[in-house]
Order: sequence, then structure tokens, then C-alpha cells
Amino acid sequence: MANAIEVEKLRKEFKSYSSRSGLIGAFRDLFTRNYKIIRAVNDISFTVKQGEMVGYIGENGAGKSTTIKMLTGILTPTSGKVIVNGMNPHKEREKFVQTIGVVFGQRSQLWWDIAVQESFRLLKKVYRVSDQAYKEHMEHVIETLDIGPLLDKPVRKLSLGQRMRCELAAALIHNPPLLFLDEPTIGLDVLVKLKIRKFLKEINEKYNTTILLTTHDISDIEALCERVIMLDEGKIIYDGSLQELKANWGEGKQIQFQFAKEVAQEELNVLTADLKVQWQAGERENVWTAHVSPTDMSDVIGRVVAKYEIKDININEISTEEIIRNIYEEGVVYG
Repeated sequence: MANAIEVEKLRKEFKSYSSRSGLIGAFRDLFTRNYKIIRAVNDISFTVKQGEMVGYIGENGAGKSTTIKMLTGILTPTSGKVIVNGMNPHKEREKFVQTIGVVFGQRSQLWWDIAVQESFRLLKKVYRVSDQAYKEHMEHVIETLDIGPLLDKPVRKLSLGQRMRCELAAALIHNPPLLFLDEPTIGLDVLVKLKIRKFLKEINEKYNTTILLTTHDISDIEALCERVIMLDEGKIIYDGSLQELKANWGEGKQIQFQFAKEVAQEELNVLTADLKVQWQAGERENVWTAHVSPTDMSDVIGRVVAKYEIKDININEISTEEIIRNIYEEGVVYG
């Protein structure tokens, strides 16, 4: 299977200027500026196969959006190699943009004051889509995203959820083989998110559309992507399957105890001192959660139940969101 995206030792550096303090400092800044080089993306390499749905995740400032902007040709890399759909995004710009769709959750590609369908018609001409191709493809898109009633409304009168569904449809007018989604579900309610996820799965299955998704909503990743690429301070710290990530770093359980009376953390620490347990206070009164390895689970429950009066016990798997948070907090590089 061919690669939709090939990235090799990709780097993007920015100059960050700092002002000197005081009037003399301001005067000196007129002639010489203090600056330092910041590497937003630091020599990353990865490939994405045609038809893959990949989650590209990381904390704020990790370099996700900078990467997307280089892959789409908006930014020019400082160094490294980028091939997307067999082309260099910066050198073959006009031809290249015909093969991608982009949705930025916080930016709009629709014209604010005209009806949605007029924006669609303008984009149809920009991408030189024939009437027949537009009709065949967009009828399905409009119906699946349930935006028919919105087509005659100006974009400025749409809610955020309505606008994001229209933005997604606009990115697909020319039925591109590759779709970049940067925070597409930010601020959306659950029902709209579910609708968008279902639609993305459909176009992936129907057209073999490759999707690169950046998001802070881990449930989006779990619903859509089998593979994740994790970025931290401009470097890739994990590239592999979501299941493997859970298997390697998510081993363990969370046991939530609701005690009948107040219990101090020090008491719980002493009680389970020889076991692999971390205690965490719950949001509700007299609730404590034990993060414990599977081998020590029965011992923890046995000791706690034998010593304290318990009102309730819940046993949960460690969530993907918590696994990812733990990886970032520990600052460990995983291969």
C-alpha cells in the first residue's frame, strides 16, 4: 500500500525576540534585537499509509498544528523532507491543494456573510469540480451530516456545531484522498461529535480517505483511530497502535472505595506499604481511589475491607486519557 504522507527529519524553527527593559533598552532594541531559536518541530519522521486514520496528539505547544501547517504547505520547513500525496506541498502548491481537505476547528473556510450553499458553489469553482461529480458526492455528504436545512442560512447565523458540520462538508467538496482535521470537534456537544465521527468512518470506508486527526478529545481518537503518534516538545515519543499503548502502559486497575467514615491517606499508605499502590483522594467526601497492579488488587481490597467499614466499591480499567496524561507527567520517552 502506498504512503499518503512521508516525513523525514522534519524541523521547524522560529525566532523568538525579547525586549530589553527600560528606555535605554528600548533604544538599543532599535539597532540590535535579542532573540533565541525555538524548535517547534524537532527532526520528526513518520509515514501514513493510504486509507489510514491516525491520531496526532500532544499537549498545547507540542508542535501538532505546526506539523499540520507544514504538511499542508502553509509553513515551509526549516529542514527535512515532506512528501504528501506524492508531491512536495511547497513546490507544487496549486496541484497539491486539489488533493487535500483541511478543517481547522478554530478557523473558517466559509464566507461569513453569505449562505452556506453559496460558499459551496464558490469552492466548487475553485476546485474545478464538475456539476455531476458535485451532485453525486455532495448529496451524500449533505444528507449524512444533516446540513440540508442550513444551506440557505448565512454562516454567521449558525451555531458552532452547525458551522463545524458545514466546514467538514466544505473540505470534502472535491472529495480529496487526504483529510487533515485540526481539533474538528472542539467545543461541540456529544450528539454533534457522534455525528461527525460516524461520517468520518463512512468516508474512510467508502472512499479509502486517509485522515490525520489532531485533538485533545481522546474519545475521538478511541472512536476513529487504530494508530496514534504522540508528540512532546516537538519530538515523537510514541508511534504505534492504540491497543499496544494500552497494553504496555495501561496495565493496572483503579479501585474506588467509598468509606463510611473519614480516613486519612497516611493510614491507607501504611496499610498497603508493601504493595504497588498509589492512593488518590476523590472529589466526593470519604472517597479514595487506589491505583493498583492486577497482582495486588485482591490484597488491597482484602486489607481495606477487613479494617474499614465500606459503603461502596467500584473497579475500573485505567482510561486511555489517564495513560496519556501519566506518560506526559513522567516525561518518559516510549518507543
